[in-house]
Amino acid sequence: MQLDLFREIIVDNFAGGGGASTGIEMATGLSVDIAINHDPAAIAMHKANHPDTEHYCESVWDVDPVEAVKGRKVGLAWFSPDCKHFSKAKGGKPVEKKVRGLAWIAVKWAIAVKPRVIMLENVEEFKTWGPLTPEGYPDDNQKGKTFNSFVKTLEAIGYKVEFKELKACDYGAPTIRKRFFMVARCDGKPIKWPKPTHADPNSLEVQAGKLQPWKAASEVIDWSIGTPSIFDRKKPLAENTMRRIARGIKRFVVNEANPFIVRIGQTGFGKDRLQYELGKPLTTITTKAEHCLVTPFLATYYTETTENGVRGQTLQAPIATIPTANRFGLVTAFVAQHYKTSIGHKLEQPLGAITTVNKASLVTAFLMKYYGSDIGQSVNDPLHTVTTKDRFGLVTIEGKDYQIVDIGMRMLQPHELYAAQGFPEQYVIDRDHEGKPYPKTQQVARCGNSVPPPFADALVRENLPEFCVSETRYKRAVAN
Repeated sequence: MQLDLFREIIVDNFAGGGGASTGIEMATGLSVDIAINHDPAAIAMHKANHPDTEHYCESVWDVDPVEAVKGRKVGLAWFSPDCKHFSKAKGGKPVEKKVRGLAWIAVKWAIAVKPRVIMLENVEEFKTWGPLTPEGYPDDNQKGKTFNSFVKTLEAIGYKVEFKELKACDYGAPTIRKRFFMVARCDGKPIKWPKPTHADPNSLEVQAGKLQPWKAASEVIDWSIGTPSIFDRKKPLAENTMRRIARGIKRFVVNEANPFIVRIGQTGFGKDRLQYELGKPLTTITTKAEHCLVTPFLATYYTETTENGVRGQTLQAPIATIPTANRFGLVTAFVAQHYKTSIGHKLEQPLGAITTVNKASLVTAFLMKYYGSDIGQSVNDPLHTVTTKDRFGLVTIEGKDYQIVDIGMRMLQPHELYAAQGFPEQYVIDRDHEGKPYPKTQQVARCGNSVPPPFADALVRENLPEFCVSETRYKRAVAN
């Protein structure tokens, strides 16, 4: 590969699977020049998506910046040091001093090759970086001391430094992930922060047409997969999972239902497979039943994301922060118009099938188990008061009664999580550069550790416009 000694290069330290690199490429139209990461699996994914990049599979401390850049000037150096020993999700466990000090690598690069612009991403708690107690815990009396020293060191080298917290959903990614960003530059130009392009759908800016509404979780769900019934499982779900589903159904379906009409025709995810709000017109009705009324929500397994102790969220909002392990289950309550002779249908069955099965006994047993004020009862036990429990299963939508007839649940798939994180649809996540497949656990881990690409895209466009191409040009290049 012939080196261009006159062109400024871009370096991605802690490159991982390529989130920041992808965002930078979205802005510039070019792969980053150098990517560094100690994890062979992460580098393999990075190579699959950024084959033109020079990769270093080793510790950032073992890479000599002078040798790596080979005389070239560095326009941008991006750093996303390990954040697990700063994150509030870490809990009260002792921290590793070596990992907690990884951010100092930015100072090493600043001294060695003086990048014109440095960008650093981490969790919000990064600003609390300080000394540890002898027992290995953060010293509450010295919060932020090391962070302030870090900033002053960069300033002493000749950098102007600013930092701010940004939310991914404000820049077009359907996730609420909030991150700390630091921008430092030594070329005398001002540091600029990207203005949000999206906002809360109920905000005045969105209603006035000045900003786009946040992208919702529903936009990244692959509706072609379906959600298997929780009643047909060979191995019953854990009791705690059932409790979460029960509370979620009550919170998001019975009390605050906002159903979708889901089109289930074989039209392909990411193209014209659509979901519609109930009040909007349907697409053309074909000879096959393709539209079903379904009320979905996301059950989450790692944090309280709603009020009243319900772990979950509606699909109208951006998805919660994606961790390194899959914690999102798509739950769908299938509902059918309430007739005396109908028990409704599952998503995969034709719409409006009429039967003569005893609706009350079937649905009541199911509602007793999963919708009672407590965990409910077994269907093998004598029924409690039938009338009140039966009515609890009715949902009134625009003046019409609907009966909950089934519940489906599945975990979100990696390609849905990557879409929520803001990765482009064509990003390779299931195999490395040699075609070796990745297990789903590794795919999800790479996603949870990644920088949402829209962050890097927005920051680079704002601070390095001379590097950037139009969004249309990038999409055209990717398509070809």
